[in-house]
Amino acid sequence: MSPYLRSRSRRYVLDANALIGYFEGRLSVSEKVQRLLSEAIRSDLPLLMSAVNWGEVFYLEWRYHGEVKAREADARLQELPIAVIAVDRERATRAGALKQKHSLGYADAFAAELAIERGAWLVTADPEFANVGRQLAVYSLPRYEK
Repeated sequence: MSPYLRSRSRRYVLDANALIGYFEGRLSVSEKVQRLLSEAIRSDLPLLMSAVNWGEVFYLEWRYHGEVKAREADARLQELPIAVIAVDRERATRAGALKQKHSLGYADAFAAELAIERGAWLVTADPEFANVGRQLAVYSLPRYEK
């Protein structure tokens, strides 16, 4: 059984690449993310995303598609059942420790930290999260090339 169907109370944290794949309509990614979004609406339990990872999505949309597309992505985000979680000193310290211990990218460490802190599945196409080990549950998406 797929992880998104196992429990209505299961929490999910989106990595930047999950939301980018969804916004860009990459079929194999967008279908899975759409199912998670639909379940979030049905269960009234929003998906989660670190503000750092949202900033990464915004930046990448702007870099590859221009400012207008980045602003459109920002507007779309506000319509989706996704809670963007702020970063404070404690969260940044925990993310920094994960980055150092597991050789994660800086923004990736914030996604991992949020998923671990909330006991949630991390929704990502990035295989580097396997470095974190059992403390992090990963909901894998298909990889894609930019």
